[in-house]
Amino acid sequence: MSTNKPRDVQVYPIATDTRILRSRSWSRLRFEIEYALAKGTTANSYLIESDKTAIIDPPGETFTEIYLEALQQRFHVEELDYVILGHVNPNRAATLKALLEIAPQITFVCSNPGAKNLRGALENPDLQILVMRGEETLDLGNGHNLQFIPTPNPRYADQLCTYDPQTEILYTDKLFGAHVCGDQVFDEGWEIYNEDRRYYFDCLMAPHARQVETALDKLADFPVRMYANGHGPLVRYGLIDLTKAYREWSQQETSADLTVALIYASAYGNTATLAQAIARGITKAGIAVESINCEFTEPEEIRAAVEKAGGFIIGSPTLGGHAPTPVQTALGIVLSTATNNKLAGVFGSFGWSGEAVDLIEGKLKDAGYRFGFDTIRVKFKPNDATLQLCEEAGTDFAQALKKARKVRSPSQPATSVEQAVGRIVGSLCVLTAKEGDRSSAMLASWVSQASFSPPGLTIAVAKERAVETLTHSGNKFVLNILKEGNHLGLMKHFLKPFGPGQDRFADVAAQEAENGSPILTDALAYLECSVQNRMESGDHWLVYATVESGKVLNQDGVTAVHHRKSATHY
Repeated sequence: MSTNKPRDVQVYPIATDTRILRSRSWSRLRFEIEYALAKGTTANSYLIESDKTAIIDPPGETFTEIYLEALQQRFHVEELDYVILGHVNPNRAATLKALLEIAPQITFVCSNPGAKNLRGALENPDLQILVMRGEETLDLGNGHNLQFIPTPNPRYADQLCTYDPQTEILYTDKLFGAHVCGDQVFDEGWEIYNEDRRYYFDCLMAPHARQVETALDKLADFPVRMYANGHGPLVRYGLIDLTKAYREWSQQETSADLTVALIYASAYGNTATLAQAIARGITKAGIAVESINCEFTEPEEIRAAVEKAGGFIIGSPTLGGHAPTPVQTALGIVLSTATNNKLAGVFGSFGWSGEAVDLIEGKLKDAGYRFGFDTIRVKFKPNDATLQLCEEAGTDFAQALKKARKVRSPSQPATSVEQAVGRIVGSLCVLTAKEGDRSSAMLASWVSQASFSPPGLTIAVAKERAVETLTHSGNKFVLNILKEGNHLGLMKHFLKPFGPGQDRFADVAAQEAENGSPILTDALAYLECSVQNRMESGDHWLVYATVESGKVLNQDGVTAVHHRKSATHY
């Protein structure tokens, strides 16, 4: 896929009276964790032309001009009746204002929280808005009698799905999407999207698994032929399998016996982005997140989540030198509910000063809480390096919780099977990867040649490893094979705990490979690799990569190997 292609709008008929307008970005759209695979994305909008006309989910401001141009070539926009919004994003304001200028008679259709957000985003209290709470319908004529299903979650408290019984299409907004750009409108050969759909779920849906289960229950009542989602290919061929997968992935999260309460509010979306990255780091490590947007959550629900959780993390923007009132209320609930043996964390974003973060940190320190990571303060919009720091902080927080639990549960001696499995010997390697502002590395011994033509290998990467984020299909890395005799220094360096966002290569001799990843100068040999695909294997990902180039750096050296006493220890 070329990342140099200009943005465009792909228009395609998908059902009776119904077309999709896919605003396509072939490169990464913005700095948010769910875009980290950098495969581009599509902002999917839909046009239903019947007795009445409706647009569903116009795209954000980066597409406003080309979207309106594509729309006007095919449709009399000045005659538009309705704009239906699955959720209200301030980013969409420019497009909505442009539509209103052309067609001032537009009636907006959204959820009750969406109506409040919409008036704020458009700075217009007098908009014509139809609020859909779940019982109302909207008749566009010719059988297009639309039904509406509120499916809120902490990140998108106003999320609304739309069902058209005439076409049996369910417009799912953020649900069932994937950030991948291409020419395919539908998901023929849908297995090729499995990794992208799973990653999208892990980033956006896993912290809201309880709400996702509730949404799935609501949506199960509708006979659906197609999911018309907000991003990526439409879900038609893989519909049954993806629905089942969403159920399974959600149940994995909700059945976890160790949870973290992640409590936040977000003024401009930046604090929510940080929360998302922290949540991704926690869920990667096998611990569930109960995500709580305190602007839309009842105090009793916050109290129950904090009581149940093994730890809690609070995030806040700073508005006028203070934390927003909902955050202050939530902090009071935490201080009166959480025993101070629970692990704590604080983060926040701000424009000019970060008093809210300092206030929360100070109150928790005064109350005697132990912190799972150093407080994160971010000025303005986070970048990729900041998101990596947040993700790694989340993983550290999860590891600290698991470590505390292990201390309370004495370890059992290794079984004979575990001892036998531990006798499998692997070569000692260091996997290094760099992409843009993000870089990471890990010591690896579960490496094996997997193919002759093309030359390829498999490597097992633990789910909670920081470098895991850089081992998806399309990513590049270098496998540095260590030399017996001088391997102990490198082994010790890469086994030590690194702080979130800490440079793994600050104290080692390295040079840049052609694929941009570091080559360790003291290695025996190195291989430049490109990830082709990966498979979920218990608590690891089994990554298959092809070798694009490589070199033996020391012809007389011998490969270092790693002997283990048990299958449960590295």
